[in-house]
Amino acid sequence: MATLRDEKPMATLMIQGTTSDAGKSTLVTGLGRILKRRGVAVAPFKPQNMALNSAVTADGGEIGRAQALQAIACGVPATTDMNPVLLKPTTDQGAQIIIHGKAITNMQAQAYHDYKRTAFAAVIASFDRLTAAYECVLVEGAGSPAEINLRQNDIANMGFAEAVDCPVILVADIDRGGVFAHLVGTLELLSETEQRRVVGFVINRFRGDIALLQSGLDWLEQRTGKPVLGVLPYLPEFYLDAEDGVGLEQASTDASGNKAVLNVVIPMLPRISNHTDFDPLRLHPNVNLQFIRPGGKIPPADVIILPGSKSVIADLTWLRDQGWEHEIFRHLRYGGKVIGICGGYQMLGQTIADPHGIEGPTQKADGLAILDIATTLEPEKQLKQCEGTLQLTDEPPVQVKGYEIHAGITTLPTAGKRPVKITSTQRAQHPEDIAESEDGLISKDNQVFGTYLHGIFDQPDALQAILNWCGLQPETRVDINTLREQSIDRLADSMEQHLDMGKILQMLGMSKSCLRPLPSSRAKKPSPKGWG
Repeated sequence: MATLRDEKPMATLMIQGTTSDAGKSTLVTGLGRILKRRGVAVAPFKPQNMALNSAVTADGGEIGRAQALQAIACGVPATTDMNPVLLKPTTDQGAQIIIHGKAITNMQAQAYHDYKRTAFAAVIASFDRLTAAYECVLVEGAGSPAEINLRQNDIANMGFAEAVDCPVILVADIDRGGVFAHLVGTLELLSETEQRRVVGFVINRFRGDIALLQSGLDWLEQRTGKPVLGVLPYLPEFYLDAEDGVGLEQASTDASGNKAVLNVVIPMLPRISNHTDFDPLRLHPNVNLQFIRPGGKIPPADVIILPGSKSVIADLTWLRDQGWEHEIFRHLRYGGKVIGICGGYQMLGQTIADPHGIEGPTQKADGLAILDIATTLEPEKQLKQCEGTLQLTDEPPVQVKGYEIHAGITTLPTAGKRPVKITSTQRAQHPEDIAESEDGLISKDNQVFGTYLHGIFDQPDALQAILNWCGLQPETRVDINTLREQSIDRLADSMEQHLDMGKILQMLGMSKSCLRPLPSSRAKKPSPKGWG
């Protein structure tokens, strides 16, 4: 590929936000797809992420799910260098520390604050490898750069930008309200050198008549001396994998407007992990999926799903305190189905032992004793990408693909139906190990199914097979992978239309003349009057 930067230094652009969930991940995702379309070898990067949603990478490690999504947008394999520091909260004041995809220890917040100097070396090492491999790196900040209490030893926002000397775009979510206060206030709380590093603003999720916003945009540019690079419209019915927070607007209806025919409920565990497993169910027109908040009433359901958990024993205790154990057994007596994924699978067993104190002081707990399995938590985390087949009924097996992230080693009885046959694995500890194996268990009465496999609902045939096992025979097929690609393209199309890409390319040291032309089907359409 011809050079795009006339032998200039590597192109790096960082996206920071005025708040969490301002649109940083979204902006990096969309820009990644825009540059990919133009023939740029581009990669995402987030120095430090705090999230319980994670993914297994091509090189057998663990990173935040947002960076895995951004890698898809950029058209490149996800690697651990794209998120060198991942923090997975275990309590309100502690987290598991993952460096270069491997869990190294648990730390309290104050101890990690001191450890950040060490973590920063891992960040720079990963960044250097990406800059050597790609023409452009799009960097995502974390939270807000204006958190005064976190500025010392910062490695996630301006501390990183200053160290590598890259420009910063500041994004704010107007849907929250107070967008001008967010932008101006954030800028005012930065140092003079950091303020100069901010090269422009993006306003996200705007609804309504842009003409009514124009006077505010003019004031913002005059007040700060920095350009507004675009106002991105709110995109209804838009899907991208969530970085961490659980969306609670879950109920769906079928195409005729009738209530969904399969009711699924999931307890929102305090340390719920990888809740994006259930996006294919949430988006299915014949499924009504509800996450139940702490203290919330547990509604009647056809299916109860116990999700993954970062702290299985503590979350099992919470589950009991909330009354779920009684409701699960009542649900089973009335013929309902139960599914356990990863930590939820462990909860369905006889016992969960933690002899090494990996999750906390409790060393052993009784499970729900629904499945005849027992789990012991071990220091070495299991990280695998898996492919194989799923067979829940007498129907022929279907293809399934997913990944495992868990500390538990689960022993099973000699008898019992193992529904998942793994034919290909990619493991962090032993990448050469591709031996066939089995996963999961179905109860003798065929009402309970447990598995370690995250992403088991993502393949359309597997999703259909699971819904059939639950008693639903839907005509509609949901393909989450196709929907994800369509959503990324829709986002990129919107950003092409509403961002000043000429200025953004200049920030990257690129010019339109040196980029591959867009396909005619993706050519930029004229902007509606007033959007610019």
